Amino acid sequence: MFRKRLRQARIDANLTQQRMADLLGISLNGYQKYEQGETQPPLDTLVKLSRILNVTTDYLLCNDKPPED
Repeated sequence: MFRKRLRQARIDANLTQQRMADLLGISLNGYQKYEQGETQPPLDTLVKLSRILNVTTDYLLCNDKPPED
């Protein structure tokens, strides 16, 4: 689910994958692996992603839903 939310947030922000990679200081391939679900970003990169995309880390990690009983 992380990869889907990441991709949608990027699209909503009108950013390309290349622009995201540039803003994060990583390769395009490295960023694409996040959206493809091949790798997970380290914590510091997760925080950068949330700031760039103006979303919370909880949103990206799918922790924004109330717990089920």
